Amino acid sequence: MMNPIVIEFELNTSVDHAFATWTENCTLWWPRSHTMSDADGFEVVFEPFVGGRIFERGGDGEEYEWGEVTEWDPPHSLAYQWHIFLERDRATEVSVTFTPFESGTMVRLENGGFEVFGDTAEERQGRVGAAWTGIIQHYRDTV
Repeated sequence: MMNPIVIEFELNTSVDHAFATWTENCTLWWPRSHTMSDADGFEVVFEPFVGGRIFERGGDGEEYEWGEVTEWDPPHSLAYQWHIFLERDRATEVSVTFTPFESGTMVRLENGGFEVFGDTAEERQGRVGAAWTGIIQHYRDTV
């Protein structure tokens, strides 16, 4: 079993705001270059319940499935099956926790389950880890 990607960082904001920015305001920080429509006017939607969809709505209204919520515990944590750009059977697991920390919030992202990619698992995990690093910086800049 492969170790998951783990990214931890502190934010100078409340747990409530950090969670809401991740889930309700994802469109503000998610880079267009990492969307399926690659178009202006896209929206990222987290349906706020277990079994809810995570999807992109393009500027033309077309929807693109990205994943499915598997845990929803606002404002402390969420988890989801993640298959942006892939078929559902190639989903990895993402969990994000938001913990009060001194004057702000400690965020921990964990992305695992890359074994589903077989012989290319390590390569895929490396590319996804690099992508998360840049995406997280957009999130941090927005919060």
